Amino acid sequence: MELLHLVNGRWIEGSGAEFADANPANPGEIVARGRAASPEEVELAVRAARDAAPSWRATPHHERAAVLSRAAALLDAAAEEWGRELSREEGKTLPEAVAEVRGAARILRYYAGEADRENGEIYASPRPGENLLVMRRPVGVAGLITPFNFPIAIPAWKIGPALTYGNTVVWKPSSLVPLLAMRLAGALAEAGLPGGVLNLVYGEADAGAAIIDHPGVDVVSFTGSTEVGRAVIARCGELAKPVQTEMGGKNAAVVLADADLDHAAEQVCLGAFRSTGQKCTATSRLVVEEAVAADLLRKVAARAGELVVGDPLQDGVEMGPLVSAAARERVTAGVRRAVEDGAEPLAGARPYREGRLAEGWFTPPTVLALPGTHLDVWRTELFGPVVGAVRASGPEEALRLANRSEHGLSAAIFTRDLGAALRAVDDLDVGVLHVNSESAGTFPWVPFGGSKLSGFGPREQGRAAREFFTQTVTVYLGAPA
Repeated sequence: MELLHLVNGRWIEGSGAEFADANPANPGEIVARGRAASPEEVELAVRAARDAAPSWRATPHHERAAVLSRAAALLDAAAEEWGRELSREEGKTLPEAVAEVRGAARILRYYAGEADRENGEIYASPRPGENLLVMRRPVGVAGLITPFNFPIAIPAWKIGPALTYGNTVVWKPSSLVPLLAMRLAGALAEAGLPGGVLNLVYGEADAGAAIIDHPGVDVVSFTGSTEVGRAVIARCGELAKPVQTEMGGKNAAVVLADADLDHAAEQVCLGAFRSTGQKCTATSRLVVEEAVAADLLRKVAARAGELVVGDPLQDGVEMGPLVSAAARERVTAGVRRAVEDGAEPLAGARPYREGRLAEGWFTPPTVLALPGTHLDVWRTELFGPVVGAVRASGPEEALRLANRSEHGLSAAIFTRDLGAALRAVDDLDVGVLHVNSESAGTFPWVPFGGSKLSGFGPREQGRAAREFFTQTVTVYLGAPA
């Protein structure tokens, strides 16, 4: 597949460095290739977005919504085909990949529905003959930077609200997953999006920096690592530019003594190992009450050991590869350091040495019993299928241990005690809490985002996205004298 940039409604070749999109299950297979955007092409993209902004903003909301609805139908129709492409370039299993494409369609439909919802507020005025109106208008040009792990869903939950509220977009996806980016942009163009409203450019950090720094970009929304996210926040602060970041997670699952242990073990494994652990909401820490620790850890380790790892396009495979050789090396090195520091391997922990799994970017599902919370594997996000477990003396200590992290994106608690669940709601410093289900997963109609180093700025998804992609105008509407 030849990768093309979308700039001002035209598909163009880049003139920057060449790059290739490899299949992580079979790195010798190239899925797509192209050239990165040059600084001049990023400039053209921003200029196109600025030129298109007045007309798109003036387009009635229901017409903007109709574009999103038509694009959603195209995604649904192509879900099986694009799901296979997603598996080939990112590595998640085919059922997960197809579900992601369909999920992106659902996100676009949700934001199309915004045209039917209220778009302002009316307040009483203490002065006779006057009303106070709070109106919303678009912020202008949005610069969007998206990661590899959800190559169509995360872009959809940024692009959908940006467009429905009347903004134009310059979007840089991860260069690890460019094909699905081109598919999404193509669907929106085919659905009737005017030229210049959405501009797609590929590139590495320099392209992202050019978008962030450009004076023609009014706001920046970023999803990616904590390290890069903090740099984005700092730069936008220097530029006095509104920024929204969704960064890393080091998410804990807390299993109390009264929990259904079979259900908890299954959900912990789903949270830790689906998408090969490459979710910001993946379970990477496990806190289990001492009374049931041996039983629960045995069940989790057994389930991890049973997982079928292999080519994500094959039937019956439950876990595919990591996205890149660098990702595999990072996860392998992190597990090795943890074992050297005293972690006890309960499942996995040894790299694949032969066969197809060694040739691809695979790593085994790994469960580690930790001697405490001082190890790097407890604190540092590996972004892979690794969960480290510690024991707690009781519910209070379990919540304290779960909070012992710089991140605060997601958590899960397993218990039959309603009081314990409500205490977790009050005490766990996270943006998303699951009670008796895995730590991963979100729906587009509710807010998504985290606390501490996991997020900065307004939440994403649901109506919370409106807080970032619109600005309010308070109107004092009085009758003429």
